[in-house]
Parts: sequence; structure tokens; C-alpha cells
Amino acid sequence: MWIIDTFRHNPALAVFLTIGLGFLIGRLKFKGFSLGTVTSVLIVGVLVGQMDINVGGPLKTVSFMLFLFCIGYSVGPQFFKSMRGEGLKQVLFAVVMCVIILLASWAVALWLGLDPGQAAGMMAGASTASPVVGAAEDTIATLPGDPESIAAMIASIPVCYAMTYVFGTLGAVWLIGYIGPWMMGGLDKVKRMTHEYESKISQGGASDDPAFFDACRPVAFRAFKVNGPWMNTPRSVEEIQTRFEESGRRLLVERIKSADGSVTDASTDSLVKHGDVIVVSGRREFIVGDNEWLGEEVAGIGILTFPVEDVEVTVGKAYTGVTVPELVENDFMYGVEIKRIRRDGRLITPAKDVKILTGDVVELVGRKKYVEKASSRLGYADKPTLATDFVFVGLGVLLGGLLGCLALKFGNVSVSLGTSGGALVMGLILGWLRSKRPVYGAIPKASLWVFNNLGLNVYIAVIGIASGPTFVDSFMAVGPKIFVGGLIVTLIPLFIGLWMSYKVFKFHPAIALGCCAGARKTTAGLGAIQERLGSTVPAIGYTITYAVSNTVLIIFGIVLVLLLG
Repeated sequence: MWIIDTFRHNPALAVFLTIGLGFLIGRLKFKGFSLGTVTSVLIVGVLVGQMDINVGGPLKTVSFMLFLFCIGYSVGPQFFKSMRGEGLKQVLFAVVMCVIILLASWAVALWLGLDPGQAAGMMAGASTASPVVGAAEDTIATLPGDPESIAAMIASIPVCYAMTYVFGTLGAVWLIGYIGPWMMGGLDKVKRMTHEYESKISQGGASDDPAFFDACRPVAFRAFKVNGPWMNTPRSVEEIQTRFEESGRRLLVERIKSADGSVTDASTDSLVKHGDVIVVSGRREFIVGDNEWLGEEVAGIGILTFPVEDVEVTVGKAYTGVTVPELVENDFMYGVEIKRIRRDGRLITPAKDVKILTGDVVELVGRKKYVEKASSRLGYADKPTLATDFVFVGLGVLLGGLLGCLALKFGNVSVSLGTSGGALVMGLILGWLRSKRPVYGAIPKASLWVFNNLGLNVYIAVIGIASGPTFVDSFMAVGPKIFVGGLIVTLIPLFIGLWMSYKVFKFHPAIALGCCAGARKTTAGLGAIQERLGSTVPAIGYTITYAVSNTVLIIFGIVLVLLLG
């Protein structure tokens, strides 16, 4: 048949077919349920693989290493920050949860007589930890044994993963979204406690969706026509700014439009006359006030058309411990405003009693010359960019792969991270280093999304296509017992985790539910509980536990293979 022969001679086309149809099916929902992209790509890959297509070459390894490096890069800053302070409790919880998942998988594998490939696939699907598939495959390839047995174990991984992933997702949604609140006193009680907690903390801004932005812009630029009574005589910019300061408002005069229509940038000694139009900048709460002495606000379309920079700066050690007012009193802060402060993933309003700490990300807004001066003194500027630092990515994955090739020998068994595990560890380290000094290694969010999704799904597509010819036989051989095993590995660790997070670790109920979702790597579970509570507070517990679990489960996937192999 022409189409089959075409795919066999051009296997790259089969990969793109699998990716396209997989993503399409992954978008479909039935009564709120979706298979998700990864599972859909795997299923399509298995179907495409029935054409017996040989997808050779390093494509699978390259895509998986890129995916793991970028995962490490994304969670690295949060991963290492969590190793201190209150985050340690969440780190410990995530590790304990991963240990329970490992023990449950090991016990079920011994009970059902599963080989390392079947057990790893079951663990990956039941805990919705897709990267475990690749790590287990790399480890199985190093086990002693005849090539046919090794190949059979590797081929069984995606089969068992596909059979357990769906309930791994549905079971997590059910337990976290419905059983969890009931275990913690009921949905009404958890909702009330969540709203009380929400009122005490500073919650974030706009959605990550690029189509949305905050309606309230913290830093504003407004135009005023100078016709107030205090301005009947010419005043210098310094006098006007001093008048603002006397009323407790830090505002700057940016530009002046004279009566003849000429527009100039303002300096402290610039003279402002009655009838001029000026641009005043500052925090919104300062601009809104009694400005009758100055004049009336006008649209100022022309004078307000000028470029302004918005730059994030990671604070160095020089200014740690100073309050916001103490910081802005420095000469180098003239002309810039602090839009917001981000600390450990949370947004903080720059109120007068807030202290700046090393590692805080301060967002500065102002004219380019002022922002550059301030950022160079304050710390390390991370200017928005659309360009990915491919030198950083390429050498980072290379170094990680070389690290993963180093092995320790215990008797006849050789233990190593593998190239994939090494890429993950290097991503963690380099992502953390960039957060400390963001002068290199930029990977924009959009690029990161592409690398993460394309890397993982190309890998899954190749696995599906390669396992297609043997999938049905493997399914018939292990189907029922793998499903039962996945049921156990999904439910028991998560049920224990829900009890443990609330009763033993004493987390706030909403944060406890978020911790369980993160430790089980279930974004669907997080979405379910946030929807039921009507709050984003569970995300506070999700971030750290997800970062830790994302790393530890990959390592434990390797451990499971070694325990059974």
C-alpha cells in the first residue's frame, strides 16, 4: 500500500502524524475528562506503529534529554530554595510520598510477578510520572541478560504505562478533589479555612495566558495640564516633586510639553510654567489624590507616547535587609519605580514595611537610562528576550549526559544516572545558577513550553511507534493484572499522603491538598481542588512538592528497575 510504504521509507512523517493527531485528541474532553496529550500521543503512536515503521537514530534520546534538561531548568530555582525554611517540610513530605510510591510499586510487582519493564511502566502510569518511562528504559538496557529478554522488558514499559495512566489521572482527581476535603473535615470547612488564609497573604496577578493582563497597572504614567493655583508662578521640577513628597507621595515629573508644542525630558532644574503639560509617573496609589494645586488630568496622547522599560532584577547581597523606602532613597533609584517583588514564587506589594532580601526579584519600571543605572547597582537584570541561549542549552545537555555516563559498580551491577538522569541534574543546577545570576542561559517561557512538550511527546511518539507491532501481544499477556496493580499504586500512596499531610505534617488543608497533587505530579488533581475551593491557595503547596517529586520519582524509577533486576 502506497501510504504504508511512504511512512516506512520516511519515518519522520510518521512521527509528525503521531504528534499532530495526539495533540488533537488530547484537546478533546468528555464531561470534563480528557486523556491528556501524553496518553493520546502514546495511543496514536501505537496505532501508527501497526504499520511496522522503523524509527531509528538518536531522535528518541535527543528529545528526552532536552525535555529533562528543561524540566530541571524550570524547577531548579524552586527546588534548591525549598531546601531551607518552611519549604523543608514540603520537601520532606514529597520525598516520603515518593518512597511510598516506590514501596507500593515494588510490593505490587513482587506480588504479581512483574518484570522490571512492567513494574516501571505501571509505576510511571499510576503516578502520572511520564519521565520514569525513559529513565527506566535506559536502566533496563544496562541490566545483564540476553538481548531478547531485555528488548521484551523495554517493549512492555509503554504498554503498562498506557494501561495505568488513565486511572492514575482519574483516581488522583477523585481522591484529591473529593475524598481529600472530606478527610479534612468536609468541603465547607476547608473552603472557609482557605478563604481565611487567602485574606492573610498576598496573592498573585494576572494569568500566565498571554491574552490576559492585570487591569490594575501598579505603576502609572499620567498627563496633567499645569493650570492649578499653585502653578501661577513658574516652578522647577524639583519643587513639584518636593510638594508631592510633603504629602507622602513619591512621584516624578518625566516630560514637559511647552505652550509652543515642544516636548523635552524633564530634569530636576527644568522649569514648568502655567499652561504646560507634564507627565507624572509613580505608583497608582500615589498619583490618585489631591492634585488640584497642580492642574487637571488630560489624555496627553502625544506626550505619553514614549518608551518605558519593565525589567526584573535579582537582588544581590549589597541591599539585603533594607526596607522599600530605604531602597528608593538611594540616588541610583531616581526615575524608577518598584512595580512588584517576587519572592519564592509569590508576589509581594512593595509596601513601606517590606524588607528586600537577597534573591528577591524586583520588577523595575522607568526610562531606559534610569532602569539601567538602578539595575546595575541593585543586582542582576534579566531583560525580557525572545532569543534562547542555545550555547547554554547545548553545552548543558552535553555536560549532563557526560555526568550521567559516570557509573559506580556494586558487584556485577553498574549504577549510574544515565544520560537522561544526568541531563535532569544538570538542568536543576544550571537553572538554579541562572536564578542567582541571570546574565546567561535565557530560555523564554514560550521556548521552554515548546522544548518541554515537544521533547517529551516526540519521545513518547517514537516509543509508541516502536512498540506498536508487539503492543497487542503484550497487552493480552499482562492486561488484567497490570490494571489491578496500577489501581493499588494510584490509590494507596495518595490516600496515605492525604492523611499524612493533614494529620502528621499539619499543613493547612488547602496547602495539604496542593502538596498531595504536587507530590503525585497531577496537574489535573490541582485543577480539581482549586475549582472546588474557588481558590489558588493549593498551588502554594504544589510548586515545591512537584519540583521535588519530578526529580525523585525519576531516580526511584531507576531504583525500582535495579531492585527487580
